Amino acid sequence: MQWHAVRAGPAQGVIAEVPADAVGPTRKELPVATFHHVGVPTDQPQPDEVYLDGAKVYITNADTHPYRFEYLRFEPDTPLPERMQTNPHVAYMVDDLDAALEGESILMEPFEAMDGLRVAFIVKDGVVVELMQEV
Repeated sequence: MQWHAVRAGPAQGVIAEVPADAVGPTRKELPVATFHHVGVPTDQPQPDEVYLDGAKVYITNADTHPYRFEYLRFEPDTPLPERMQTNPHVAYMVDDLDAALEGESILMEPFEAMDGLRVAFIVKDGVVVELMQEV
């Protein structure tokens, strides 16, 4: 049986050893994903926000924020799910969006957000996650 050490913190040493299968999947079993941004709902106008007419939402560019925050300000009649309007989300770039969606709880089916970019939203362990693929 393989065992993993469980630590209380980086400098605190091993506090317990548990069977490897008790700590969840290893990194090799997780989909390949690269952090892209954190989406933060707001009701305040933001500098340099742009309006997405179809989604009825104003967004900022995460590439220009030092911590890669993307602010989202929703119109009252936005067609986007309420959960997206009221909860932050974390976004990852993936190599294969369809494969990454297998077995997941889909909040928004894949769509083309802009030329060359497909995205979908899922809920994973109660957290809204945006998965993005360059096409």
